[in-house]
Amino acid sequence: MSARLRLALSYAGFLLVAGLGAVALLAYVLHFVPEGHLQDAGGHPVPDREDLLDALLPKLAAVLGALGVLGLVGGWLLAGRMLRPLHAIHGVATQVAAGSLEHRVRLRDTRDEFGELADTFDAMLDRLQASFEEQRRFAANASHELRTPYAVERAMLDVALADPAGVDVAQLLHRLDQTNHRGIETVEALLALAALDQGRALCLVPVDLAELTADVVGHLTGMADQAGITLVADLGEGDLDGAEPLVRQLVTNLVLNGIRHNTGPGGRVEVRTGKTDGGQAELRVVNTGPVVPPHLLATLTEPFVRGSGRTSAGGPGGRDPAPPGSGLGLALVARVAQVHSAALALSAPPEGGMSVRVLFPEPGA
Repeated sequence: MSARLRLALSYAGFLLVAGLGAVALLAYVLHFVPEGHLQDAGGHPVPDREDLLDALLPKLAAVLGALGVLGLVGGWLLAGRMLRPLHAIHGVATQVAAGSLEHRVRLRDTRDEFGELADTFDAMLDRLQASFEEQRRFAANASHELRTPYAVERAMLDVALADPAGVDVAQLLHRLDQTNHRGIETVEALLALAALDQGRALCLVPVDLAELTADVVGHLTGMADQAGITLVADLGEGDLDGAEPLVRQLVTNLVLNGIRHNTGPGGRVEVRTGKTDGGQAELRVVNTGPVVPPHLLATLTEPFVRGSGRTSAGGPGGRDPAPPGSGLGLALVARVAQVHSAALALSAPPEGGMSVRVLFPEPGA
């Protein structure tokens, strides 16, 4: 039985119950009418209770029948009107189930519960469509990024095999090593993002942000020195509750990003940690570099987006100590910040370079 028919039957049943209630009231009133052959003061006969019942019962039956028919017809029409928004939602849901996410209900003139349901449904579809489009872009970019290093290696090997005598073996091995490193880095970043996107519960432990950052800076100082980049650390106290490996990955990616996307020899990367007045742990990474356009800044946390014109620093002897990244560094930073409920802010100073601020929640919050 359809919802429309159930509603129509409910309306008809309500009218019949109301009619029966009226009949019961009338019967109660007739209870006070005397029985027997009644006469008025002039000796004329007056209808008694039985006469009134005989006259009213056929009419009451007709009225109740009319109420039943009116309830069914009117209820069917009213139910159809009331359920029209649900039919619109069902139509859109059917199209979505068939694979089309472009359709929306848009009940603009309905300001009741159905309108709220339609607005919620449309908002859910907006999020789903954005998520699916992001996943499609991610898959397309990932396949391209994973294919590129192997295509480059294949090209270098083809050239070497075509002219083995003219091959600079040391240079070839160095370039193969760099290309292989890029492929490994891309795969590791993809695995890290996939693990975060599975929504597993984090094991939060107390983390000393200053100590962790000092360890990361110590490991990357050699790379910065080779690139001619000055790496400066000003590490103040700052504690947080977090997953230590993920926080370490966040700090590492930000410092690596500052080294890679710098001006080359003579550039500078500043790393600061501290605590705000509200007890929140704060991390700041500021690097020199080319000017980052404002329209590009908002997209840098998307997977596989790299700053236009931002070049990796080159090291001595033509060796690049910080090869081009996978384009996943800031995307992973944004995801790690999100799962820690941390605020991530990127800004691009007008003189060039970039400033990144991560504000972690107060421990125990």
